[in-house]
Amino acid sequence: MDGVTRDDHIATWLAGGGLLPAARVPGGELAAVADAADFAVLPVGAVEWHGPHLPLGTDLILAEGFAGESAVAAGGTGSGPASSGGGTPDEAAAPGPRGVVFPAVPYAACPGQTRPWPGTVAIRPEIAVGYLADVIEGIVAAGFPRLLVVNGHDANMSTVRAAMEWVSGRRTASLLLVNWFQLVTPDETAELYGPLVSRGHGGAYETSGVLGFDPGAVRLDAVDDLPPKPKLPVRHPYVLVESRPDPWQGWSGHVSLADEPAGRRVRELAGARLREIVAAWVAAAPPAPPTADPLPVSEEES
Repeated sequence: MDGVTRDDHIATWLAGGGLLPAARVPGGELAAVADAADFAVLPVGAVEWHGPHLPLGTDLILAEGFAGESAVAAGGTGSGPASSGGGTPDEAAAPGPRGVVFPAVPYAACPGQTRPWPGTVAIRPEIAVGYLADVIEGIVAAGFPRLLVVNGHDANMSTVRAAMEWVSGRRTASLLLVNWFQLVTPDETAELYGPLVSRGHGGAYETSGVLGFDPGAVRLDAVDDLPPKPKLPVRHPYVLVESRPDPWQGWSGHVSLADEPAGRRVRELAGARLREIVAAWVAAAPPAPPTADPLPVSEEES
């Protein structure tokens, strides 16, 4: 590790944990960094219309923001000593885990109901799966068998999952997918926002999430509330995909319920839960290598 310790930002990461940007790692030091890392992180988002009040990069802001929350040292704030906005080892009560964050995946498959709106850049689902499979396998092949994917765009859940399943049959890998949106429960958002629906696309919850990381990117005065279409009057789980819900303007929701204090609370709750998931995952035993061999047959079955 002599070559690694000569680089200040890598040395700081080695001593105090946090996130190290993969793009700043010299190629000659990659193997040593990978050996010292607890996991790698890949944010995945989208470039997609979220209404006049939110930026086109809403899902990227959230994916990258919560990725930065994944390796905060105990007692520290921000995304760790090796990333912007983080603390230093002296400020933390104990070193945090060591993560290596890769550049975010910006483009994604987008639903039919947002594709016609200005600024949405959508790729076909089959392209998304193949692209993500190559990116994920490339990170694993670089020496990072544990990879956390932090998702900011709901449609990515299916494409990332399919890509992970493909890679897991080809490489020894532990691939963890976390969607920030699910880290705060509906009951908790009801406590924050009251009885009105808050969890829709571009609604109060998502708007607050962006406010938690980049308040200057939000224009709360740009829209009036657009109450979303009610859910079906059943308690059973279901997935409903419609070409154009009504009301709908590429977004819907009660944006007036969003504010910066709610955004800070969303970031706090979801960030703490993400770190809890990561800690349990890193502490777990690694998986065995994939195999094409059939399952062993007992003597009684043979």
